[in-house]
Amino acid sequence: MDDETRRLRGAAFEAVADVYERSRPTYPDPAVDWLVGAAPVRVLELGAGTGKLTGSLLARGHTVVATDSSGAMLAQLRRNHPDSESLPARAEQLPFRSLSFDAVVVAQAFHWFDPVAALPEISRVLRPQGTFALVWNLRDESVPWVRRLGTAIGSDRADWVEDDLEAVDTSGLFAPVERQRFRFWQQLDRDGLLGLVESRSHIAVLGGDERARVMTAVEALYDEYGRGHDGMRLPYVTHCLRTRRTTPAPPEQEPPQESPDAEGDLLFDFR
Repeated sequence: MDDETRRLRGAAFEAVADVYERSRPTYPDPAVDWLVGAAPVRVLELGAGTGKLTGSLLARGHTVVATDSSGAMLAQLRRNHPDSESLPARAEQLPFRSLSFDAVVVAQAFHWFDPVAALPEISRVLRPQGTFALVWNLRDESVPWVRRLGTAIGSDRADWVEDDLEAVDTSGLFAPVERQRFRFWQQLDRDGLLGLVESRSHIAVLGGDERARVMTAVEALYDEYGRGHDGMRLPYVTHCLRTRRTTPAPPEQEPPQESPDAEGDLLFDFR
């Protein structure tokens, strides 16, 4: 994804943060456990959005610092997880001291980052042998009706997984990447399916008439495949990547004297 597309589509989330929160799925429990392990650790979540992964991490006892560049998405996250630590930040310029986190995780968001700038920053804030993990929920288009949904709205980008894997592997900053997949289903009624489509950035940026045509096609698909009050079960494959930081520890960065913070991790005071 080029920088201009990142900017335009990324900005679209400001307008759809509420429907994103209502309609997007969470992540299956076995995938969350595989990503960061069972022992509680200090986790930095990048591109956390409305907190779809954040809640699962917190429920497992991890300490989570959640970041996103969208104010509207972070507002939803803070409503969902008022006791969590969250702040606006970009992966390409992280406002944290070096060696601050045991794990860095990115759910459904790494394609929004410039990997050339983001990967060194991720490596910098990780402690030695710290975990870097990526996860995506992708619709299972081996199922015919899901393939028809992909035709109507655009297929999930499975190539993102391979592109991101290549970026991590060729950075020279991390150990060889481990891969795992998990399956799960999301129960959806009509409004849920429509919201799921509306929350996609490439749909949100469409003109009114074009977006209306897409939504009409999705409504027709639900009328054909939905089961009344039972709705429909949308199958997903959750793709997970996991690696560890292998580069030598970077020099410690000291925060500006005029802006300390209580946690001791921030380089800047966002309060």
